[in-house]
Amino acid sequence: MVFSSYIFVFYFLPAVVFLYYAFPWKRNVLLLCVSYIFYGWWDPRFVVLMFLATLVNYVCGGIIAKSEKGSRRRRAALVAAVVLSLGMLGFFKYFMFAQNNLNALLVFFGGTPLPVWEIVLPIGISFFIFQSLSYSIDVYRGESPPVRSLSDFACFVALFPQLIAGPIVRYNTIADQLVEREHSLDKFACGTALFILGFAKKILLANTIGAVADAVFGAESPGCLDAWFGVCAYAFQIYFDFSGYSDMAIGLGRMFGFEFLRNFDSPYHADSITDFWRRWHISLSTFLRDYLYIPLGGNRKGPLRTYVNLTIVMLLGGLWHGASWVFVIWGAYHGLLLAFERWRGKESVYAKLPKQLRVGITFVLVLFSWVLFRCPTLTGAATYFKAMFGASAAHGGSILLAGELYTRGNLIIMAICALVAFQRVQAFDWVKRMSWPRMLLVLVIFMLSLTTMFVQAFNPFLYFQF
Repeated sequence: MVFSSYIFVFYFLPAVVFLYYAFPWKRNVLLLCVSYIFYGWWDPRFVVLMFLATLVNYVCGGIIAKSEKGSRRRRAALVAAVVLSLGMLGFFKYFMFAQNNLNALLVFFGGTPLPVWEIVLPIGISFFIFQSLSYSIDVYRGESPPVRSLSDFACFVALFPQLIAGPIVRYNTIADQLVEREHSLDKFACGTALFILGFAKKILLANTIGAVADAVFGAESPGCLDAWFGVCAYAFQIYFDFSGYSDMAIGLGRMFGFEFLRNFDSPYHADSITDFWRRWHISLSTFLRDYLYIPLGGNRKGPLRTYVNLTIVMLLGGLWHGASWVFVIWGAYHGLLLAFERWRGKESVYAKLPKQLRVGITFVLVLFSWVLFRCPTLTGAATYFKAMFGASAAHGGSILLAGELYTRGNLIIMAICALVAFQRVQAFDWVKRMSWPRMLLVLVIFMLSLTTMFVQAFNPFLYFQF
């Protein structure tokens, strides 16, 4: 079940809203039950895995809270939470990656490859593992109160609005809301409007421009202009796909009284890679900063250590996105750019350029990284880079591709995507002040999105794979 499906829009969501407000007692238990149904829609078996991650951190967090600071018992509970949580993530997400690389080494040295275990990756495992683990760490640091009940904590981990693709919600940001939260018609209307705008981002923009990106990246030999057109299309696709999901998640949260933090802040307005990561997938950026960068020493141990820490954090951030060397290199690329910007600082020539020029350069640097993100192999990425710089041989099919790409409809949707993506005021801010004209506009957008949804092929959110 996905947010952009008729089952969710016409059946699941209305039923949950009705039950939630018709029976105002034990609302967290209700949300927990419907969240397990929502997650189990793909594969009921993985509900057990999510509950296991929940139970591990609930028990370990409780031990930490009841133990004296500095005690062995307290440290042991934290270690257990980290090892067991990351162990589950590592097994399901990285075991096959490790097997394949081990077999490659064996073959290289003349050995016989070992049998490969086929392991199904549970949807959203990275998100609910990080989310549950953050609770144990925050309790250990004294930054979060211990949870009152297992059902409240399980509700926090499984909360269906942001379960599959974030934003990553940390327990200390909604601990009070799990106990008591505000419900109002204005808040519900704001949440509904934000959900609809996120829905429209996915259906009208991401899916439509995604067809353009798929055509180029699937081509045997795109021309130089085609390659640039394709990667720009993918840049808009992944932005509207992921920010659309985040808007829908935050909007759904408001419909049920929760306030989740912003996850995107006009990232293509960034004038540096550092600024980009302050605006893109903010919940992951802050998670990596607070739970990895700062514990590694942050910028407290000299410039060289700072550069190394930045690179390590982004390299592991790349690995978090997928068990592939392409993602590792994608993360390393961003890490090295962050380190370079920190090294040069305000004295760099780049920093002294006009802001709009810096925004343009940053966007191009991000485009290079999206090639790595989109291509399944390093060989494919290298081929695509060759096409971008006119180094690949042209084939007759490139003429047919150009005829398919540069249609009036594709050019219009590309222009709309650029116009919306580069707006400073995004949906998160726009819905804060709802008026009758705005509500009418949102309703029109919703009807258009529903109409389009019924004629589109099924298209899951890109971040479901993480």
